[in-house]
Formats: sequence, structure tokens, C-alpha cells
Amino acid sequence: MRVGQGYDVHPLRAGRDLFLAGIRIPHDVGLYGDSDADVAFHALMDALLGAVGAGDLGSWFPRDRVSPGISSAKLMAEVMALVTERGFRVVNADVTIMAEGPRLSPYREAMVQSIRRLIGCEAVSVKFKTGDGLGIVGRAEAMAAMAVVLLEGTAG
Repeated sequence: MRVGQGYDVHPLRAGRDLFLAGIRIPHDVGLYGDSDADVAFHALMDALLGAVGAGDLGSWFPRDRVSPGISSAKLMAEVMALVTERGFRVVNADVTIMAEGPRLSPYREAMVQSIRRLIGCEAVSVKFKTGDGLGIVGRAEAMAAMAVVLLEGTAG
């Protein structure tokens, strides 16, 4: 068994689409980054990479390797291929998204299903927290996410 944890944060900018856990969320601003800046997937990928001892997202997908605006779901597929190649399967995943708005609970089930499809695991939890007006999340300057995963070795 292996445990991994991940964290990501991206600033909010006008003129960008907002993607969280692979789901496009209608909003007047989106997350800014080299990819689609999906903080939920980025935190989850860091957790997966950490659990298999493979470093972090930046070392696997440096800026010069990432096509501008690339879907984080495509990057997640590469990370999951590595997890499988190293002889592991996901037992469960827990993701917390921190944002002042928009209201995300109507998208929870779609996010859970999106994650389930990509990691091949039914035991997925997605939670939402606000910053209560504190810090860059609380001032609605950014969104952040944390993730924890449990992996099990599949090799005999």
C-alpha cells in the first residue's frame, strides 16, 4: 500500500474557461496556467506521482513540454499509465477544492464520475471549501485543491 498527497493553486483570470476535475464550470473567470489549469486534476496527479515515488507534476510536464491550454485529463492519462506500469492500482481518492465561487456542489457528481473514469476507481470523494474571505482563495484571486490517494501494489 502507498499513500500520496498533492496540492495545487492557480490564479483566476478573465477570458479563461474554468475546468475543475475535468468539468467545464460556467463562470466569469477561469484558472490561469500553461495547461487548462485544472487544480483538482493537478493536485490528484501530484498525489499519484508521489505515491509511486515519481516526483511531481512539474518534473513530468515542464512548461516546455506542455502545449498551451492542454487538457489536464490528457496529462492524467499519462500519469495513470505510469501508475499502472509501476504495478499499482488506485484504492481510493479524496479531493478537496478550495474556492470562493461559483457554487460547485451542483457539479460534484460530474466531477466524481470524471475522476472515476480516469483513475479506474469507484471510491472517489470530492469536497468543497471556501476561504472565508482569507488569503488568495478567500479574496477570489485563486483556487486551490488538495488530494490524497491510496494505492495498492498489483504485482505478486
